[in-house]
Amino acid sequence: MNYKNIEAATLELSPKVNCLIGQNGVGKTNFLDAVYYLSFCRSAWHMPDSQLITHERDFFVLEGTYEDEQGEAENIYCGMKRGSKKHFKRNKKEYKRLSQHLGLIPVVFVSPSDSVLIEGNSDERRRLMDVVIAQYDHAYMEHLANYNKALQQRNTLLKQEDGFDESLMEILEMQMAASGEAVYRMRDAFVKEMTPVFQQIYQRISGNREQVALNYISHCQRGALLEVIQRDRYKDVAVGYSLHGIHRDDLEMLLDGYPMRKEGSQGQTKTYVMALKLAQFNFLKRTSRSTAPLLLLDDIFDKLDASRVEQIVALVSGEDYGQIFITDTNREHLDKILERSQMDYRIFSVADGVIEEKEVNHV
Repeated sequence: MNYKNIEAATLELSPKVNCLIGQNGVGKTNFLDAVYYLSFCRSAWHMPDSQLITHERDFFVLEGTYEDEQGEAENIYCGMKRGSKKHFKRNKKEYKRLSQHLGLIPVVFVSPSDSVLIEGNSDERRRLMDVVIAQYDHAYMEHLANYNKALQQRNTLLKQEDGFDESLMEILEMQMAASGEAVYRMRDAFVKEMTPVFQQIYQRISGNREQVALNYISHCQRGALLEVIQRDRYKDVAVGYSLHGIHRDDLEMLLDGYPMRKEGSQGQTKTYVMALKLAQFNFLKRTSRSTAPLLLLDDIFDKLDASRVEQIVALVSGEDYGQIFITDTNREHLDKILERSQMDYRIFSVADGVIEEKEVNHV
């Protein structure tokens, strides 16, 4: 209720595929974002919570009832009044810390904006790793938060014009190194485990047309992180911030041995991102209490040829996948694809924030 342009919607969903059909800008993506919010306690677009409330309304409420693999129900509620903090509850019991909720309902969200993973800066690719690892390892976010806090304090010291306390600088560098190496080990293990799955999925979607690879790059690969940070401290003083550490990590994305951002067509870029996200799905399914994550597919068929679309639908209609949400502007297009896939599905039309279920002929 009152979430962006959706003033009110109560939906009975298919346990398999739920399609939201409507023109661009009518609220399809906002619905997916609401589903994402109930898993991550925030919008997928990193918007301040106050901007999520419908214009001229004072609050928003999101509520979902989930059923786990054993048939147990989980009720998740989030409510927020303008100017107040949000309240997040699991089965009517409020969380003391929102981090306790992460990973309970794993989610993978695929959207057109994901092209920024390839075309954008390294911040986006680090966030990709952070979002997945945080859903199955709560210690990860703690290490990352400790690292970022020490990094921020060190950068403040580096900017001091009248010099800095050397002993305090060393303490902060030691904190950065300890937490940073823990984050590095988790990221490295994640990339190594996910890469072969990613390559298999890409090969299937593309029909073995191209070879892809992921290459994790970190200053931790140069030796002990404490030494790497301290080695060029004088350069850090000159520029006023920390040049070395896991905050500069990157994930190199390659197509046939060359950087994806330079080589990939629109279709290849979309296939690359899709394979990456489905590999994340596979990874989370194995690590998050063996629960199949929710899969949110926002306008994914644009710029893909028919054979790649068929392969994606064939993939996600398999037994390994659970509940799926798909948005598209063309119902006829989706009906044809889903009828061939033999999946149970429901169709919802979306117009100006109003969501209504439409009749379908179930197989």
